[in-house]
This record gives sequence, C-alpha cells and structure tokens, in this order.
Amino acid sequence: MQSQTEIINSQPQDVDLIFEFYDMAIAYQKKVFNKHWQGFDIQLVAQEIAENRQYQILIDGEPACIFALTFNDPQIWEERDIQPSIYIHRIVTHPNFRGFAFVKTIISWAKNYCKNHNLQYIRMDTWADNAKLLAYYTSCGFTHAGSITIGKESGLPKHYEGIGLNLFEIKV
Repeated sequence: MQSQTEIINSQPQDVDLIFEFYDMAIAYQKKVFNKHWQGFDIQLVAQEIAENRQYQILIDGEPACIFALTFNDPQIWEERDIQPSIYIHRIVTHPNFRGFAFVKTIISWAKNYCKNHNLQYIRMDTWADNAKLLAYYTSCGFTHAGSITIGKESGLPKHYEGIGLNLFEIKV
C-alpha cells in the first residue's frame, strides 16, 4: 500500500512539535558530526508560521519532516540575494522516517512553488566541512554554488558564527 505524502503549512499549535524535531536533530548532529545547531528563537519560528514559511511533510497524516523557507538571505548569499529565490532552511526528518528522501520531495515541491511565484532559484546552505551533505545535496540535483565564511556579528543563529558554509542552488 502506497503512503500518502502531503506538505502543509505549520500552525501556531505546532510550535512544540517543531522544537521537538529541532531537539532530535541536534541530538543526531552531535552523534554524527563535529558541529550542531545551538537552538532557535521561538519568536523566529512563530514569525515563520505567521508568514506561512514553516512547513511539515506528513506521511499518512503523521509529521515526518519539517522545514522553513525564506525569500531573502543576504548575510549568506550577499549580492546574489537580489535574484528571486527561495531559501530552504532547517530540514529535519523524524528518525522513524529517515531514508524517505525528503530533500527530493522538498525540491519537487519547491520547483512548483518557484514556477507559481516567478522565482528563479532554490537555494540552501550547510557546513563547509560536511562532505557527506555536500555529496548528498549534489546527488539531489543541487549545484555547489560556492563557499562563504560567516562573521561573528552576522545576526544569524549562533551556530553560524565564524563558520564556513557550502552554498547550493537549483536554477528553476
């Protein structure tokens, strides 16, 4: 029997669920890599929900993955930020659903979103020294679009401070 996959906007009552996913992701990052997220501001997530930029992937009605979007990311993409794009952030898969290739699901959804909103690029970033994610994202169709080092006073979440990032994009 085929599972039903659905992408929906998160709602205000989903804040606890989103932070549970972040906690699971941080625990996993600590096991498999030398860097990890350092938590997120609840106001940021609430704003994303209010602006319909926080999403869930449901499998047969059960939350399996979450991700967030933004339409500008100047601290990371600098002068390229003027190009009409969506930026995918904080993809987290519940451990029970690992292996479902949700990045490919998100890309397919994002391509349609871009076409419907006249956007040219799907973009994302990850730590520059994570070769496994570099290989995975390029296998999903992203092009490696360069690297950048983030300053200490960027205004981004704490885990970005002073680190190198790989940048990825898909031209739609």
